[in-house]
Amino acid sequence: MSPDPAAAEAIELLQTLIRFDTVNPPGHERAAAEYLHSDLSDAGFECDLLGAEPERPNLVARLRGEREGPTLCYLGHLDTVLADGAEWTHDPWSADLADGFIWGRGALDMKSQVAAEVAAAASLARSGWRPAAGELLLVAVVDEETGGEKGAQWICENHPEKVRCDLLVNEGGGGLFEYGGRRCYGVCCAEKGVFRFTITTDGVAAHASMPGMGENALLKMAPVLERLAARQPAYELTAEPEAFLRGIGEDPADPVGSIARLRAADARLATMFEPMFGVTFTPTRIRASEKINVTPSRAELKVDCRVPPGLGEAEVRRGIAEVLGEESSEPWRIDFTERIVGNRSPIASPLMDVISSWIGEQDPGAEVVPVILPGFTDSRHFRNAFPECVAYGFFPQRHQTLLQTAPLIHSADERIDVRDLALATEFFRDLALRTLG
Repeated sequence: MSPDPAAAEAIELLQTLIRFDTVNPPGHERAAAEYLHSDLSDAGFECDLLGAEPERPNLVARLRGEREGPTLCYLGHLDTVLADGAEWTHDPWSADLADGFIWGRGALDMKSQVAAEVAAAASLARSGWRPAAGELLLVAVVDEETGGEKGAQWICENHPEKVRCDLLVNEGGGGLFEYGGRRCYGVCCAEKGVFRFTITTDGVAAHASMPGMGENALLKMAPVLERLAARQPAYELTAEPEAFLRGIGEDPADPVGSIARLRAADARLATMFEPMFGVTFTPTRIRASEKINVTPSRAELKVDCRVPPGLGEAEVRRGIAEVLGEESSEPWRIDFTERIVGNRSPIASPLMDVISSWIGEQDPGAEVVPVILPGFTDSRHFRNAFPECVAYGFFPQRHQTLLQTAPLIHSADERIDVRDLALATEFFRDLALRTLG
């Protein structure tokens, strides 16, 4: 059976996009952006290429409706992380179609979603469809993998009138997982913030040939590392994990028991979902003496701290006291180096209703559940710029489950099942029709 024309177009688009090497840094996304610009312009979209650098333009494509109404934005990024071809079964820029998968860097993160969005939108426009009310906006940005300074952040700050939207769909959710006899698709409604801090210990320098001389600041880090290895701060559930637990059939009033049952059922699911439940600490860098033969008088430990939206520095400090002890009574001090509050969109919305009903039609009995992304995406820049915008991460994948896709992102042998690419293309086509008429 031949694929739907829009799905076939998505396959061709994805293969073409993968073959553009857009590893960031340096990015060089222009060729990919120009290719999509041509395709969408031919379909009837008004297109702009806008960028902080000539070789790194962001694509903005607009299909206007017959009258005023909401703006639905499909967001995606064109850059990828690097890849070592020696580790891959197929060359990471071959875009080979083999064993029912398209292989290559970006096949999941996130050229597949860009291809599905563009194929769905272009096929609608070529058929003569125009929104009955509102407009359909496609935004393909650069630089997401290094923070979005030249991509989503830049365009929201410098050309907000070009990308202002009421509804937005981006990466971060949509993978199927099963638990307790339920089939669930996560909708990313929120992203954790970053409250990174440095732990510093002090000592007295001396010649390293005499261990008893001086006072070794690095050794004072040993109990700190042991405590960080032993536990995380206690759970502090916000609205999203509470709704998540209800959605999978667990009790929000018993998060400890819930995660224990989740871990017993599948430790991989617990690893992915537990970070939603509160503040997390991960030590990532340590630095002490600049010379091998000098006992360090100072040691510094960098801690990556992630914080759910709705929580902030007070909860982080409470977690530090809980895990490491009170700063006033310990031989170390804390200095915050970054404070970025988490971002979120409402769990309940008409957009969520459309996603939920669509999943129910495609996979009867399945449900959508809200999730918090432990990291962040470009959605945060749109939520910051347009506070009324409802932004979700959703790219439906049914045949290649969440447990199968998660280990492949930023890893070797990244690939997507072509049936899921077709499913996502159908979703983006139907979402435009149901939202904009």
